Amino acid sequence: MLTLWPDNKTTNMNRKFIILCAVLLGFTVIGCNKAKKTTEKSGADTTAVTEKESATVNETSSPANGPKNSASVIYAKQQVPVLCYHRIENDHKGDYTVSPATFSAHMKVLHDSGYHSISPAKLYDYLVYNKELPAKPILITFDDSRVEHSVIAAKVMEKYGFRGVFFIMTITYNKKNYMTTDQIAQLAKAGHTVGLHSWDHTMVTKYKEEADWQKEVVAPKAKLEKIVGMPVEYWAYPNGVFDHKGAEELSKYFKLSFSLSTKRDSIVPLQTVRRIIVPDCSPERLMKSIHGSFGKVKKA
Repeated sequence: MLTLWPDNKTTNMNRKFIILCAVLLGFTVIGCNKAKKTTEKSGADTTAVTEKESATVNETSSPANGPKNSASVIYAKQQVPVLCYHRIENDHKGDYTVSPATFSAHMKVLHDSGYHSISPAKLYDYLVYNKELPAKPILITFDDSRVEHSVIAAKVMEKYGFRGVFFIMTITYNKKNYMTTDQIAQLAKAGHTVGLHSWDHTMVTKYKEEADWQKEVVAPKAKLEKIVGMPVEYWAYPNGVFDHKGAEELSKYFKLSFSLSTKRDSIVPLQTVRRIIVPDCSPERLMKSIHGSFGKVKKA
């Protein structure tokens, strides 16, 4: 049998051809990898943009929660009791003051009567999206940033598994008899809700110019959000006073706004949620006030 071997010239040509093919293949692989990375990066960027856009849509329309109730439906829903405390001390008398012993007795009777504290976020979802609430819901709120809200009220509430809503008048930061910014931040970390009560307690009915809104609402809201590290979505009217124009304007900044015993506005009910001021009274009288102001709360 004859075996044919290629001559040296043929072998050299074949080697050159193989080397050339290898080089071309290498360039092709590198180019493909670059294209793949570019595509992956482009896909990631597109995904990020899509998620951002989706979050914006969810924030405005909340499709997961369903359609929002109309103002008339919200206005007609059973009101949830909302209490409002101011001073908690022994050395001051007045309609806006309760003693520490009275406050403790109030929290105990609420607990023993089967009440469950809820956040403004839960109230909003109930009013707007018909979300379920626990049996005998109640909101426990505090105005004016008093230091005893942190050192007395929060601790007593936490003992009974309650959480409160603290409305901050931001001119009081770190001043005598008022909370420090660290105490305010700690309330938020402990699961309480922090809301705004204006900069210096000027009534909403006196906000006439854009500068007034910037001073009393926009700037204090931004600063308070930096302190607590989360959005500030709830407002309490200074002196509980509001008008329709002011309530409508506040809807641009807050999910809910809380008045006192003033009649609600049927056009903007979310911005005129009623509260009752709690005086230094017996636990039995507190229960009567809740039932008389809001009706008996149904059990689950």
